[in-house]
Amino acid sequence: MAEATPSGSSGPLAPLEPATDGDMRIRGGVGGIRFQLEELIAGAAELEGLADELAAVEIGVRRIWEELCPYQYEPRPSGTAALIAVGEGGQSVRAVREELQHLSSQVRASRRDYEEAEARAATGVPQPQDGWAFLPLLFVDLTQSNFLSRDAAEALAPPLSLGLALGIAPKELSLALAAEMAAGREFSAIGPLIRRLAEGSFPMLKPRQVTAVEELTRDVAVDTSPAGLLARLRELDADGHGRIEVVQVENGGRRAFVVIIPGTQPGEPPGGSNPLDEAGIAEALGYGSEHVNAAVLSALHQAGAVKGDQVVAVGYSQGGAHAMNLSSDRAFLAEFDLNYVLTAGSPVGGITPQPGIPSLHLEHRQDWVPGSDGTLNPDTRDRVTVTLTGREVTPPGEDPGLGPGHKLANYEAGAKAVSASENSSLAASTAVLAGVLGAGGTGTATRFALNREPLATPASKPGPPPSGAAKWVAR
Repeated sequence: MAEATPSGSSGPLAPLEPATDGDMRIRGGVGGIRFQLEELIAGAAELEGLADELAAVEIGVRRIWEELCPYQYEPRPSGTAALIAVGEGGQSVRAVREELQHLSSQVRASRRDYEEAEARAATGVPQPQDGWAFLPLLFVDLTQSNFLSRDAAEALAPPLSLGLALGIAPKELSLALAAEMAAGREFSAIGPLIRRLAEGSFPMLKPRQVTAVEELTRDVAVDTSPAGLLARLRELDADGHGRIEVVQVENGGRRAFVVIIPGTQPGEPPGGSNPLDEAGIAEALGYGSEHVNAAVLSALHQAGAVKGDQVVAVGYSQGGAHAMNLSSDRAFLAEFDLNYVLTAGSPVGGITPQPGIPSLHLEHRQDWVPGSDGTLNPDTRDRVTVTLTGREVTPPGEDPGLGPGHKLANYEAGAKAVSASENSSLAASTAVLAGVLGAGGTGTATRFALNREPLATPASKPGPPPSGAAKWVAR
């Protein structure tokens, strides 16, 4: 990221770089750059107010000086000395006023520079001073992994990486993208592209109604830390085929519910009965999880949640995108008080939550999936993104899956580091989660099977009517 060097200033105010803590790079939150700039902007407004007051004082001093001008020929103690004193006082007031205005302009220029840097990063445009430094981002380590890095996926190849995630064959995707280009369409915006693909060449990606069927309810021990919640998610993910979990916990006499949504479960072919298959990614990134959100709402009601109850949403990979979409779903938010969203390895940069909903996003430097939507996670007070930078390698003989950085176990370890960190953004974020769920203990977990309605088969065209029928119609 660029440094904040306001136009016309003598040097940078401060480096606009994410905070680091060990193998974690931290953006957003109360210690984030944008929040600090917002605080500075508030201070700049106060400085400008003081400068305005001093400008009024300047005018008053000038008026007094002009009124004293006729006395400049009087004896020095009563004439010239008084005139000089008032004039010097006016100069001092002007100097202070100009300094306040200069400081205010530096702060505002710093914010503009930061926003321009963020805009360049969000569109994947390398910053001029970087030259060709972005090329090493293409592959993290060719000797160990042939997977794109997170930054490379975000900056250079969103449609291609998304096509891989959606289970579309490269040849078919190439033809579809060629048709998009021939039609003069812009396909850097992932959501509209997905909708056009689903409405055209790939109808199996178009979302369909999803139902939630209760399967099992049991009492469980609940670890409410970020790592503990991801551990529950890992257990659920291993259970397979379209299952989500709703966990009820008690915190100081008030109950809260945790919705846990696993990652993508490949279907044969995509678009089958499991709404968490590859077509589920299309619903999450192209349609705001419309039908999955409705199923989650139903599952919460079946688990005993009532209007106004507190909810925490937790998701991995595709599941994190569904979880984050709850934060912008007005129907869901009208029913429940969504207090926190935790995601791991999820492309959520393009999802804009309603104001005041805190979220924590875990990503890995070697994980291309969080970057597959081509959008950088916003840096806001309520939104904290942690990028894990430690090197990961797939053990010999183990299935690499979507790459070593995308392993849920790695994110679980990263979540433990988050809880142990003294970084102000992370401490504030985990404190919010603890405030909603408490310290953990015993809870009630209910598992649900999500089922997508069958894909409608095209109606066959009617053939010519029998000859007898034709004669009957003719009569």
